[in-house]
Amino acid sequence: MSSLSVVVSTYNKPEWLEKVLWGFQCQTYKDFELIVADDGSGPETRDLINAMKEKVSYDLIHVWQEDDGFQKCRILNKAIVASNTDYIVMTDGDCIPREDFVQVHYINKEPGYFISGGYYMLPMNISNIITLEDIEKQNCFNIQWLKEKGIPKTFKNTKLTARGFISTFFNTFTPTNASWNGHNSSGWKKDILNVNGFDERMQYGGEDREFGERLINFGVKSKQLRYSAVCVHLDHERGYKTPEAIAKNMVIRKEVRQKKSVWTYYGITK
Repeated sequence: MSSLSVVVSTYNKPEWLEKVLWGFQCQTYKDFELIVADDGSGPETRDLINAMKEKVSYDLIHVWQEDDGFQKCRILNKAIVASNTDYIVMTDGDCIPREDFVQVHYINKEPGYFISGGYYMLPMNISNIITLEDIEKQNCFNIQWLKEKGIPKTFKNTKLTARGFISTFFNTFTPTNASWNGHNSSGWKKDILNVNGFDERMQYGGEDREFGERLINFGVKSKQLRYSAVCVHLDHERGYKTPEAIAKNMVIRKEVRQKKSVWTYYGITK
């Protein structure tokens, strides 16, 4: 049995998912299973996963459900149930992990905590040109390589350049909350089950944060590793982002905060 599970959510983005799965093949820490939480993708994604099973060294599991609009929370809950370990890392099918990504989550896991990681957003032109070789050579995390491709100089570049003491310093003093971020977070399966997983009423917009708020209400503390657990986020359109869904989610989150809710009645256990 592997020592931890990585859950990667996806929907009809096989060309991005392939880059992500190669990113996990390049990990320095290799003792993990990977579960693709597939929210109703077509056969191209299934074919890609079946082909990748022959090429990667980790156990690759495909959990799929019928396409019923944006139902990420539902498929994440199915993936949690399908996981075979007691610790789960969650990320998205458009986030290529740096080679130390799993290792950073593994060595920093601690009872009573979940880990909040960060991401570095890439523009579409660079997202498109990243090749398998660029992932193997880790070019897509190399700030010089990215600058040659036109990335501007900004403070956020420190996410890719910070190492050792510097990354610890930034993790400690970043003004950002250590919230549960769907693209890069991890926690104990027993804690996830104790809050009944994700609230399946929620569609796009804050569904990860709401889950993290219930973990915190349950007494789980959060650990900020934005500058250590690093992935690059490939660009895409967000056709599923609607004002109605965001408004509905805000109501649910407000109730969770007011009532200090821990359990959702719309989660793994119905």
